[in-house]
Amino acid sequence: MKYILIITATLFTNLAFGQSESEKDTLNSNPDYDKALAEKLGADDYGMKSYFFVILKTGTNSTEDKNLISESFSGHMNNIHRLVKEGKLIVAGPFGKNDKTYRGLFILNNIKTAEEAKDLLQTDPAIKIGLLDYELFTWYGSAALPEYLPFSDKIWKSNP
Repeated sequence: MKYILIITATLFTNLAFGQSESEKDTLNSNPDYDKALAEKLGADDYGMKSYFFVILKTGTNSTEDKNLISESFSGHMNNIHRLVKEGKLIVAGPFGKNDKTYRGLFILNNIKTAEEAKDLLQTDPAIKIGLLDYELFTWYGSAALPEYLPFSDKIWKSNP
């Protein structure tokens, strides 16, 4: 009898002063939720996932060899395109002039560890020879971020 009284009191308190679990789920759920898309993108319950955020900065190699610099940055661009096609890079771009040595950024996708990210960054010729260096951070952002890529290829007129 004692246990029935405790259960009844608990249920009454929840009904009188709070919401049931199903009511909470209804209030916090997204009517537009697409489970298949969320799973495809690796989203957690909040529609987020972890990425690696890379700040590219001026490296220690101060060569003035114009051919080496040109070849390295051409390879840098080719590497960017390859990583995008592989689904490993979803954002890349340069920074404007700044009082730091910051040159640009990458957001790496579908990379499991910092070591894997570092190995991937070493495939960039400009990083490999020290024209660029980087700072690496884990970053928690929208899992939908990669979805902009199919559209980005439809809006450029000139290939950089």
